[in-house]
Amino acid sequence: MKCNLKKLDYTDLALVKLASAAMVLFIIRIWPAAMSWVHSVNAWWFLVAAVVLAIKPAMRCCKK
Repeated sequence: MKCNLKKLDYTDLALVKLASAAMVLFIIRIWPAAMSWVHSVNAWWFLVAAVVLAIKPAMRCCKK
């Protein structure tokens, strides 16, 4: 069986990112322990994690 898959464009990628962010905010809102943990962790760790997780997709997009 042949699948007809297309590559993700910028709109699809943006929607996936927004859906992920919305899900994280939803989980933090309904789970007070998660919110307490987020508030107790230094904000710079989240920035470092975002940069590390974005390196591979950014390199793939910039490749020609």
